[in-house]
Amino acid sequence: MSASVIKLPLELTIAQVEQLKQEVMEVVSNSTQISIDDSEITRIDTTGVQLILAIVTHISSLNKELTWQCDADCIVESIKQLGINEPILNQYLVN
Repeated sequence: MSASVIKLPLELTIAQVEQLKQEVMEVVSNSTQISIDDSEITRIDTTGVQLILAIVTHISSLNKELTWQCDADCIVESIKQLGINEPILNQYLVN
C-alpha cells in the first residue's frame, strides 16, 4: 500500500459530500499514508465539516497515517463558527 491524496473540491457542501465520501473510502482502503489537499476549497457548509471530521476520525481509528495542515480559511472559520472543539481535528488546524 502506498501514500494517497484526498483532494477537497472547490466547494464542499451537501451536494458534493456523497461523491467525496466514496472517493475517500476508496483512498483509505487502498493506502496506509493519506494526506488531505485543501488548496482549492473556497466554501464549506456544516455537512462538509462533518465529513472532514468523519474522515479524520476514520483514518485515526484504522491507525493509518494522516498528513494535513489545514490552510483553508473557510474550513477553520466554519469550525470556529460551529463551535467544534475536537482534539482529533484540532491538531490539524492552523492556529
